[in-house]
Amino acid sequence: MKKEITKKLNGEIDRLTNKTFKFDERVRDGWFSAVYFLKTKEIVKQKRPNNEVIMQFFQKDHAVICGTDEAIALIHTFADQPEQLEIHSLKDGDKISPFETVLTIKGPYQSFGYLEGIIDGILARRTSVATNVYNVVKAGRTSGKQKPVIFMGDRDDHYTQQAGDGYAAFIGGSTAQATHAMNEWWGKTGMGTMPHAMIQMFEGDLVAASKAYHEVYPDDDLMVLVDYNNDVITDALKVAREFGPILKGVRLDTSKNMVDKYFLRNQHIMGTFDPRGVNPELVFALRNALDEEGYQHVKIIASGGFTEDRIRDFEKNNVPVDVYGIGRSLLDIQIGFTGDNVMLNGKPESKFGRQYRPNPRLEKVPYLK
Repeated sequence: MKKEITKKLNGEIDRLTNKTFKFDERVRDGWFSAVYFLKTKEIVKQKRPNNEVIMQFFQKDHAVICGTDEAIALIHTFADQPEQLEIHSLKDGDKISPFETVLTIKGPYQSFGYLEGIIDGILARRTSVATNVYNVVKAGRTSGKQKPVIFMGDRDDHYTQQAGDGYAAFIGGSTAQATHAMNEWWGKTGMGTMPHAMIQMFEGDLVAASKAYHEVYPDDDLMVLVDYNNDVITDALKVAREFGPILKGVRLDTSKNMVDKYFLRNQHIMGTFDPRGVNPELVFALRNALDEEGYQHVKIIASGGFTEDRIRDFEKNNVPVDVYGIGRSLLDIQIGFTGDNVMLNGKPESKFGRQYRPNPRLEKVPYLK
C-alpha cells in the first residue's frame, strides 16, 4: 500500500485502489445498505435479470470532488463480477459544478445497485471535507502568499473517520494533519508539538515544558503552545528569550470565552473590539512584542474556532498569522450526492426530472483487483 501511495503522490499512477482501503466485509452482505436496495436486488435477480443500467452520480454545488477512488475501490471489491462493469469517473481533486456527473456505472443492476447509498455517503463526506479545506486554503491566500493550514479534526469526529478525512483534507490542500491515521492514505505521518496537558505536567511552567520537549525531540522544530496561563505575550517572550533561534513558532489557542491578560493590563485599548479568544489585536501585539526583541523568525500559529470566514477576515486585515490550525469547521457535511439509474437497456429511463447527463470530462476506469 505504501508503494502505491508514493506512486500516487508522484503522479505515476492515477488512482488509489482497494489495497488502500480497509473495507468492512459486511458491506458484501448488505449490512450498510438501505433495506429497500437489498429487496430491489433480489426482485431484479428473480424478475428482470437480463438488464443493463447506467447509474450516474451528481451533487448541487461548486465543489472539489473527493471519494471517487474510494467509491470505485468499493465497487471493485463488493460488486458481483466487477470486471464486467464499465465505470467512468472524475478524479479526486477535480473542481466540479452543480449537477455535473462525477461518476457513472454501467452493468446489471443486481451486480452493484445495493451499493448506491454507500457510494453517495462516501462522496458526500469526502467531497465536503475536501471542499471545506479548499475554501479555507483559498481564504488564507488573500494576503499574497499561501498560509499553511493544519488539519486538527481528530477530536471533532469518530476516530474511524480519520484516515478518509485526512486524505480529503490533503486533496483540498491542507499542509499537515494531526494524527498518523489522517495521513495513512497518502503516505505521510502526523505532526504536532505540545497540548495543554503537557504544560500542566510542568505546573504551568512553559519554559520547563519546552525544555523537556526539546530534550526528548531535539530534531523537531520547536513550536510552543503559549496560552496555558492566558498570558500569551509574556509566555511567548519567556520561551523566545530562553531558546532564541531554536524556537520556530508559538501557537495561540485562547478560548473564545477568555480575555488574555495583556488586555487586562492595557485596559485603555479596550472598547473598540471583541477582546475574547484569538483576536486580531492580540496577534498584532504578540507580533510586535516578538519583533521588538529581535525574534522576527518566530512564526505565529493560530487555532481555536477558525472558519473560512474568520480566516478571510484576518487576511483582509493583514493579521500576522503564519499558520492556521483548524478542526471542526472542516468536517461540516454540507454536500450531498445522488445516484440515479438513468438508462435501461440502452434507452433513457429514469425518475421524472432526471436524465442521463454525459460528461466528456469523465475517464474510463480499468478494473483493478
